[in-house]
Amino acid sequence: MRFGAGLVVLLGVVLAAAVCLGSEKLAFFDLSDAQATILYDIRLPRVLLAACVGASLAVAGAGLQALLRNPLAEPYLLGVSNGAALGTMLAFTIFAQTEWARPLLAFAGAGAALFAVYRMAQSRAGMNVERLVLSGVIVTTFLSSVIVLLTSLIDAAKLRSFTFWLLGDLSQATRGGVYLTLAAAVAGTVVLSSQARALNLLMIGERDAFDFGVEVKRVRLIVFATTGLLVGSSVAASGSVGYVGLIVPHLIRLLTGSDNRFVVPFSAVAGAIFVVAADTLARIAIAPRELPVGAITALIGAPLFIWLLRRN
Repeated sequence: MRFGAGLVVLLGVVLAAAVCLGSEKLAFFDLSDAQATILYDIRLPRVLLAACVGASLAVAGAGLQALLRNPLAEPYLLGVSNGAALGTMLAFTIFAQTEWARPLLAFAGAGAALFAVYRMAQSRAGMNVERLVLSGVIVTTFLSSVIVLLTSLIDAAKLRSFTFWLLGDLSQATRGGVYLTLAAAVAGTVVLSSQARALNLLMIGERDAFDFGVEVKRVRLIVFATTGLLVGSSVAASGSVGYVGLIVPHLIRLLTGSDNRFVVPFSAVAGAIFVVAADTLARIAIAPRELPVGAITALIGAPLFIWLLRRN
C-alpha cells in the first residue's frame, strides 16, 4: 500500500509540474487573463488527457499480458493500436462531421484487430505464444500498410497533422475527449481489477484455472472487450503511443510482484505518470515547437525494455 500511495503522490507532483511547464511558464498564484486561458483551455485538458491515455494503455497491457501469459503482449505489438488507428482514420476521411465517429470506429477497429490476432494464434493444442506474437506482427504490418495507403486519400492540408497524430499527438485535447478517455480509463481499471483473481489463476494456465472454477471464456471476453474500449478511446484521442502497455506493467511486476490485484491499479497510476512526463518533455524539448509524444515514449521505452530483457 505504501508503494501505491507513493505512486499517487508522484503522479500529483508530475501533474503539477506538467501544468506549469511549457513554452509559456505558468505560476498558479499570479495568472494574467491570457495565461488563465492557456491553463484552463489548453494546458490542463492536455495534461489530464495524457494521464488518462497512459493509464488506459498500461492497464490494457497488464490485462493482456496476464490473460495471454505472454510478457510481449501489449496493444501496439498485437495490432490493437493500429486497428484503432485505422478506425479513427476512416472516421477522419468518411465521417468527419460526426462527433462520435472517431471513438466508435476506433473501438470497432481495436476489437476487430484483437479478435483477428487471437483467432490466428489458436491451434488444436490451444493458445500458442509464438503464433500469438507472429500473428500480432502480421496484423500490425498489414494494418500499417492499409493506413499508409489511405493517407493518399487525405487532403494535403490535413496530411501533416494526421501524420503527426499517428505518431502520438495530445495537442488537440478537448474537454469532451478528456471526459470520454477518463470514463474509459476508470471503467477499464475497475473491470480488470475485478478480474484480478481469475487473471492470477490464468497466468498458471487455462486448464488449471478452469479446474479452480474460472470461467475462462467469460474472462477472456471481458478482458478483450475492456482492452478494445481502453485502446480505442486512447487512440481516438491521442494517436498511437507505443511502449506504454509493454514497459509499465513489467516495471510494476518487477517492483511489486505478479499479483494482479496490485499490478492493474498500480499500472494505471504508473502509466499516467509515464505519459504525462513524456508529453511534458515533448512540449519543452524544442519549445515553442513540439515533438510527438509517441516518439518520446519510444525513445524511453525501447532502451528500458532492452534493460529489462538483460536483467531477466
